[in-house]
Amino acid sequence: MRVVVGGSSGFIGSALLPLLRESGHEVLTLVRRHPRMHDEISWDPDAGELDPRALDGVDAVINLAGVNPGSRPLTAARKRLVLSSRLRSTRLLAERLADNENGPRIWLQASGIGAYGSRGDAVLDESEPLGTTFFAHVVQQWEAATAPAQAAGVRVAHLRTGIVLGPGGGALGRLLPVLRLGLGGRLGSGQQFWPWISLLDEVRAMEHLLTADVHGPVNLVTEPRRNIEVVRALADAMHRPAAVPVPAFALKLALGDFSSEVLGSIRAVPKALAASGFVPAHPDLDEAARWVVTKG
Repeated sequence: MRVVVGGSSGFIGSALLPLLRESGHEVLTLVRRHPRMHDEISWDPDAGELDPRALDGVDAVINLAGVNPGSRPLTAARKRLVLSSRLRSTRLLAERLADNENGPRIWLQASGIGAYGSRGDAVLDESEPLGTTFFAHVVQQWEAATAPAQAAGVRVAHLRTGIVLGPGGGALGRLLPVLRLGLGGRLGSGQQFWPWISLLDEVRAMEHLLTADVHGPVNLVTEPRRNIEVVRALADAMHRPAAVPVPAFALKLALGDFSSEVLGSIRAVPKALAASGFVPAHPDLDEAARWVVTKG
């Protein structure tokens, strides 16, 4: 397939591009500057700029663009940026796909597992209603922004990504170095469910969804496990202890409102993904943890 990827330079995008190319797909990337390579397409979501003809002959779009909400404290200004960075890119693509009869008929759009809010031990599949947290409201608007493309007949899958376990960044960017020093432990009570997926399965799932006939929300997660289990699996893979807990108040001081994503419990399951026939390479948490440590 001929696939255009937005947000390709991030943690997930950097792993997605080589996998797509190894699978035989032709990959073009959206860049916020003048193109330097033949496989680059210039766009500026903030200004609403994307040449309508740039998507001619393209089979699918995967859009991962958006400011990382966990990289800085979630002040009011940062929250506005988190939301606007997602809506502008998504709305621009929705308009271009809706207006282009020769363009992509498949769109995989990034979303977040925070859609459900913290729900304790309740098992959450894609049929569950959205929550009432800041991130749930972001997801509601983010996914709704694809409506023009869906109305024009584009198959849209909303990728509700969980906590991605991978080397070098993502949700574990701050945790892994601490665990390597033997100074890590449970976060808060440690009993909250973390909906995890390995980076390899995250990008494999995206490649799978290019051809699987799946519409709407898709939980990109594996088997949900409690925070203490995830931390211990990673520590064990490093042959380190996980005996230094991080109290909830310290996380709130360090992360601000983003601490709700770390301390909240989201027991999400991959119902739509499993029904589509996807088989994870890392179905087991301990196996995934060893993969992360080996690759790191």
